[in-house]
Amino acid sequence: MKKVVKFGGSSLASAEQFQKVGKIIRQDEARRFVVPSAPGKRFSEDTKVTDMLYSCYHLAVKGKKFEEQLQKIKDRYQEIIDGLGLDLSLDDEFSVIREKFAKKEGRDYAASRGEYLNGIIMANYLGYEFIDSAEVIFFDENGNLDAEKTNTVLSERLMKAGKAVVPGFYGQGADGKVKTFSRGGSDVTGSIVARAVHADVYENWTDVSGFMIADPRIVKNPKSIDVITYKELRELSYMGASVLHEDAIFPVRKEGIPINIRNTNAPEEKGTLIVEATCRKPRFVITGIAGKKDFASVTIEKAMMNSQVGFCMKVLQVFAENGVSIEHMPSGIDTMTILAHQDDFVDKEQKVVAGIHRAVEPDFVEMESDLALIAVVGRGMKSARGTSGRIFSALAHANVNVRMIDQGSSELNIIIGVRNRDFETAIKAIYDIFVVTQV
Repeated sequence: MKKVVKFGGSSLASAEQFQKVGKIIRQDEARRFVVPSAPGKRFSEDTKVTDMLYSCYHLAVKGKKFEEQLQKIKDRYQEIIDGLGLDLSLDDEFSVIREKFAKKEGRDYAASRGEYLNGIIMANYLGYEFIDSAEVIFFDENGNLDAEKTNTVLSERLMKAGKAVVPGFYGQGADGKVKTFSRGGSDVTGSIVARAVHADVYENWTDVSGFMIADPRIVKNPKSIDVITYKELRELSYMGASVLHEDAIFPVRKEGIPINIRNTNAPEEKGTLIVEATCRKPRFVITGIAGKKDFASVTIEKAMMNSQVGFCMKVLQVFAENGVSIEHMPSGIDTMTILAHQDDFVDKEQKVVAGIHRAVEPDFVEMESDLALIAVVGRGMKSARGTSGRIFSALAHANVNVRMIDQGSSELNIIIGVRNRDFETAIKAIYDIFVVTQV
């Protein structure tokens, strides 16, 4: 059995956290491939090493002295090395970094050094081979991951190594220089490594025990999700629920490899398993609740709209021409409503309204702002009767007025629109009816 394990920045912020990680890896022989992030915060007021590197490089670019900042970064790593009792020196690595900062090698190079150095420490601590991601992960000339070249080279290298540490977050660009993924890209590296070795499981270790049914900042101590499908995760992530970097899903989904979100500080908990499909029945009718605030809506009314070929296309073209991205589009026989992010729309609203009048000659156009969208997601909703009724009943009892409802034909999710001020109340009410009371 082969497992790829990725550890986030909070899991590797100190020597103490490294020791927890080492214990987790050594408890299971299958955990043969490790993807570390850069050290995160040790305490709430602390600074992540990646942010320290950005600040240090900024000084170098401005032609200012950066030695003091670089020494602080070196001290962070030395503290980990000393705490682990390792016979390891990073002097040569920091000499190279100092030289390349002075030559203004690039922000991507600067940011990547956090993972690179942590990878060296991790490999030394575990006795695994260290493989520089810049030698095995490749981007094309457009800055996109060259998935097939990466998979071929990485697979061959890892199979020879047997046990290896591959730093997260970066690879090699088409110009031969270091290039990074977007922030959180270590999740993507873990997924790429899992695909390359045909892993049985990709374990993503962080500081939470998997996905929660609702945001813990809104619902106190929400229940965790045991098993979630990729489709459910996509719906919840789109509406703001995020534990895993979105791009990390695709490489493993292509290979049918499950992802297990685990907690470094509570390794006895099973966390959340993310799978392509499952026969397991969910604990509750719903899998999760997520949402976002600050949407605006444009409602267009026109008699016999449904009989006019291309009506919707013409309306959508107006939004496209004005560079406004559309989030949802519920419609009736003589009405259609477009929802967009308020910040993107507000400065262009009059151009959009004028464009709609020219394009389709509506009877009436109405706009509304300060709306929130809430997604209620769950594979169990398809086989449960009265799900929508229970949602509306819960919201009515909480004195929340529903401004919009949109349900896909897959019956995987229901989108509800409410006022911004009712957002938290609505989520609590829905959670209560499906999880707490389970009526």
